[in-house]
Amino acid sequence: MQRWRGLEDIPQDWGRSVVTIGSYDGVHRGHQLIIGRAVARARELGVPSVVVTFDPHPSEVVRPGSHPPLLAPHHRRAELMAELGVDAALILPFTTEFSKLSPADFIAKVLVDKLHARAVIEGPNFRFGHKAAGNVGLLAELGATYDYEVEVVDLYVSGAAGGGEPFSSTLTRRLIAEGDVEGAAEILGRPHRVEGVVVRGAQRGRELGYPTANVETLPHTAIPADGVYAGWLTADGERMPAAISVGTNPQFDGTERTVEAYAIDRVGLDLYGLHVAVDFLAYVRGQEKFDSIDALLDAIAADVKKCRELTGAA
Repeated sequence: MQRWRGLEDIPQDWGRSVVTIGSYDGVHRGHQLIIGRAVARARELGVPSVVVTFDPHPSEVVRPGSHPPLLAPHHRRAELMAELGVDAALILPFTTEFSKLSPADFIAKVLVDKLHARAVIEGPNFRFGHKAAGNVGLLAELGATYDYEVEVVDLYVSGAAGGGEPFSSTLTRRLIAEGDVEGAAEILGRPHRVEGVVVRGAQRGRELGYPTANVETLPHTAIPADGVYAGWLTADGERMPAAISVGTNPQFDGTERTVEAYAIDRVGLDLYGLHVAVDFLAYVRGQEKFDSIDALLDAIAADVKKCRELTGAA
């Protein structure tokens, strides 16, 4: 899959294409319906498919300080889109100047002049242009002028997650914040992932016999509620069952919130400086402060046993 950052990265000889536009944070199951349809339509027409997204999140530019927690960084979204068969991903730097483009100018400059859209596939709530004034009705109206078709795909899947609410990035963020990583996984179609570089911490886990990878997470990452989780730690392409701790480590009066993963039954791992991924499978228990180190060790042993069972069953 080709990856472009900014309109100037698009090849000058780029021909017609099928395009879909959106933040697509998380590339959840609703997003997958839209992107999948764009890929299918592109193949029907014999042209490439392009997903257009933005960096930073538009809300951060329009309302500074309102950047939502991110379900997936851009490189991860690109990986997920590639798995769906997308031919190219265009990340548009979202600036104050860009935010002032009228809907008609947005279509002319992005969809027509650069991507030569043959078809545009969107969800029913798609908005674009200055003050989000453009909608799918205007998109279709201008399609008659610029010779592209518009197809609207219903992305509102629902299931048990969130009590039956339609799947969305907003609902996914809420469930993650509540520690309901299993509900989030139903929406995403996979476990929620947190990424970052392994840095040196207080090394108390090593002293206790359970060395953990202290993950310095990427900015704006959606991190689950404090507690212990079963999941996986992926480093250097190897996926290892893990017991994951999120929180401030109250046993030792910690104040900094961290994500730490213990690779179950692995000895001698040296992960410092590596970029790793932590996938959350299931919530095990809340964060606690124990009466003694022995009580803490008993709890950790029980946590590891539970996490071993959960990941093994999965």
